[in-house]
Amino acid sequence: MGKWLMFLPPALFLGLAVVFYVGMQRQNPEDIPSVFLDKQAPNISAGELAGFAGVADADLRRGDVVLVNFWASWCPPCRAENPTLLKLQAEGIRIIGVNMMDDAGKAAAFLQEDGNPFAAIAFDPKGKTRLDWGVTAPPETFILRGDGTIAYKFIGPMIGSDYEQRFRPELDKALGK
Repeated sequence: MGKWLMFLPPALFLGLAVVFYVGMQRQNPEDIPSVFLDKQAPNISAGELAGFAGVADADLRRGDVVLVNFWASWCPPCRAENPTLLKLQAEGIRIIGVNMMDDAGKAAAFLQEDGNPFAAIAFDPKGKTRLDWGVTAPPETFILRGDGTIAYKFIGPMIGSDYEQRFRPELDKALGK
């Protein structure tokens, strides 16, 4: 019984090394795939943020590319990406915001102070819509094709080289550029 035990640690190490090697061979190990890719986007069942345009399900299937951005005023990365969202809005990109697990007054104050990049905003203080979309934490942004199918999911703030190298090429592809 004792002789085979001396082979156990090297066998476990070899097995673990194979698992790590296979994991490193993925196309893009930085991406966390979404089960919603190439499927219809879920409806947005959240309410409205007082003083801002609300979201209708038709907003997700308008025939043009739409971004759906999950954000919160208490989220520092959300604040960091707001200038990028404002630039995308200035380019004519329609952005739907889903404010999640936030205070309505603080969310409104954030948009009034830092600028509102959203064409419409859903207010989801309990985070139910985030669960429907598979969002783990803000910010997360989805690129929707004109037919309402999800083309890409981006986790994290859209800033710097991460935005330029990962998000922007996917957006340009969805836009047909």
